[in-house]
Amino acid sequence: MHDENPQAAGETSAGPQLRPQSLLFAFFGSYVLDEGLGHVYSGSIIDVLARAGVGEHAVRSTLTRMVNRGLLQRQRQGRRMHFGLTAQTEEILLDGKRRLWQTGAVNADWDGTWTLLGFSLPESWQRQRHDLRSRLTWSGFGALYSGLWIAPGDVDASSLVSELGLAAHVKIFHATADEATDIGLMIRDTWDLGGVGARYADFDKRWRAWPGVDSGDPLGVRLHVISEWLDTIRTDPRLPARHLPPDWPARAAQKTFHRVAHETEAPAHRMVTELLATQSSA
Repeated sequence: MHDENPQAAGETSAGPQLRPQSLLFAFFGSYVLDEGLGHVYSGSIIDVLARAGVGEHAVRSTLTRMVNRGLLQRQRQGRRMHFGLTAQTEEILLDGKRRLWQTGAVNADWDGTWTLLGFSLPESWQRQRHDLRSRLTWSGFGALYSGLWIAPGDVDASSLVSELGLAAHVKIFHATADEATDIGLMIRDTWDLGGVGARYADFDKRWRAWPGVDSGDPLGVRLHVISEWLDTIRTDPRLPARHLPPDWPARAAQKTFHRVAHETEAPAHRMVTELLATQSSA
């Protein structure tokens, strides 16, 4: 019952190798958080992730690591182990949901403002520097210079900095560019447009070829497409569309994502409901 699902694993073999944690986030965000399920039996989680081609050992070890990192709560009920969300993970999942379904990949209504963040950290603070840069990248910032990062629009960077305990080492500004500034050139110098665009194009090419729900496991497909889309938009700062190439592939990729997500939504939900009901009554 808990072995890998060869069909589900093979369906997306041409795509990027997704981490089990990414697929777990897709499961918890799509079903546990939305349904208010609380703690979920580990056997149910294993069965769900098997649909995405992840084996039992990988799921169990990933769950343990997520508990150790404060991303999940573990609760024993009789002989069974159940896992639930922490407050930190709920925030991560809610932010992911906003990026998936509300914000969108195309920034067509930019108001001309920028958020600038400057920081200077002690040389020995390598972990803090890594954490700050990772969070800045996820929030749409790019390195204008080594200690000066910039993002389009009004970004709430103060809460991000406070969560990391770095408020004393960071300065945040909101500004507009002078007319003498070539914004298009600045964007090309600050962000890897070729890399971001290539990821959108690869996503669109691969998932546009998906033949539909009759061709395989809709739950496995849905977990994969959500995880991969999140990984794709995570590297996209949502730069203003007016300063991007006219053939920018994000719009087509987003349309493809919504098509696959829509077509798998109902059948995947039925499968999850059946799996959870079976395990809870076992």
